[in-house]
Parts: sequence; structure tokens; C-alpha cells
Amino acid sequence: MDDRQLRGGGLVRLSRDTYLPRSMADDVAARAAAVLMTAPAGAVISHRSAAELWGVEIPLVDRADRRVDLIVPGDGGRAESRSDRRVHRLELAPDECVERRAHPVTGPARTWRDLAAVLEPAALLAVTDQIVGKLTPVADLAEQLRRRPSGRGCARARAALPLADPRAESPMESVVRWIFHDAGLPAPELQFVLRGPRGEFIARADFAWPAHRVIVEFDGDIHRERDVFVRDARRQNAVVASGWTVLRYTSADALGRAEAMVGEVRGALRL
Repeated sequence: MDDRQLRGGGLVRLSRDTYLPRSMADDVAARAAAVLMTAPAGAVISHRSAAELWGVEIPLVDRADRRVDLIVPGDGGRAESRSDRRVHRLELAPDECVERRAHPVTGPARTWRDLAAVLEPAALLAVTDQIVGKLTPVADLAEQLRRRPSGRGCARARAALPLADPRAESPMESVVRWIFHDAGLPAPELQFVLRGPRGEFIARADFAWPAHRVIVEFDGDIHRERDVFVRDARRQNAVVASGWTVLRYTSADALGRAEAMVGEVRGALRL
């Protein structure tokens, strides 16, 4: 590779000795492959990068940070974090590493335990819901806590694990559920199906407290589309006509006015 090729604009510089075609810069597997070329022997993709390889979406993190997370062995020489990688020196059992998209990567349960050390609780719950929903059972996560019962992240892992629910349909729904939990609200039923007096389907709600006849809907970006908006409005009218209270929130509420959101839900529940 000569200077003309480097200046041509078709490559992205990840670090002092690592380059990637610009068309592949958003692909975590491609970034991982580039980083592994100059990583110590035995390095394993971990943490946020492993989650991305497993198809797990992490909310509440900086999307612009595309560094590759690596666990390196204790004898990994002078390997250090730099602009394209975060280096973690942690013990790794042989059964905690698998191959994913042709790369060595921590398994789902080990990835979860590592993320517990670096994510805030709401984000960790979102990860937990996704992992138990599509990758591995709760028992495997509990085994990771048994293996590493102390140290950074253990309290967050213990708090998130009992709340794991594969019915969560988006990471931000999990974030909202954590906010409710952290505020001491009673646990809602997820994806609650509301039916009329003859058993006819009326609606399915993100969060429901049937004893209080209260429903909370989280509106993601798709709800801004006109057809979806119209359907949501008609559905809400039917729910309200059935005697239920409906509250609707967005990411702006969860991230910018969580206390007010909790207060409104608490008021609707008459707590």
C-alpha cells in the first residue's frame, strides 16, 4: 500500500497501523478482523463489540465510539488501548470463547457478565432481555455470576438478572421498564392483550397494570410514520372507550424527563 492509496479517500484509518476500506467501516466484523491482525495471540472480541457480533443492541451508549473491545491474555505483552481498540486484561475460561463470523468472541453469557462492568443498569437490562430472548437461557447468565460473584459489575448483574424478560420488544422498552423498577413502581405486565366483553381483540400494550386499568405505550421512531400513527390513534380510542387509562411516552421522556414520567404513571396507578 503506497502513499497515493492512503490519500485516495477509499480507506479509513483506524489507528497508526490499521486501515479499512471506507465501505466496510461500519461493519463490526470487518473492524474486528482489522484489529485482530495487530492484536496479541489469543485476543478475543468482547464487551460491546461481542454484543454487536451477537446482534444485541445496546442503548444509552455513544454510537460514534466504534472501537473494538478485546480481552487479551495476561501474557499479552504490551498490548494497550488506542484509537481503534479497548484492551481488557481479564481471565477467560476456554468454554467462554466461541467463533462468530469467523472471529474468536466471548459467548453470550460471558459477554453479558463483561458488559455488567461497563454499562449503566438500564442499558444492562436491555442487553439482558435480548440475550435471554434469543441467545441463551437465564441459567447461563446465573452461572456467569457464580463464576465471578464479586468485582466490578456484580451488583448491576444481580439487579438485572431477576428482571430479565424475553417479551421486551425493544431496548428502549427495557430502559423504560428499568426506570419504573428503580422508582419502586409495581412490575407491569408486558405485551398485555386487551380484549372486549366477548373476548374480541382490542389492543396489545407494551406495559399494563390490569388491576388498575392503566396502560403505558412506548412510541419508538416507527410510530411517527403516518399509517402507524393513525392505527395507534384508533387503537387508543378503543382502549380508552373500554375504560382504561393510556399514557404514551417516547425516548425523549425516558431520557429527558424520567422523574416526571414516573410521577404521571404513579398518579394514574393511584399509588
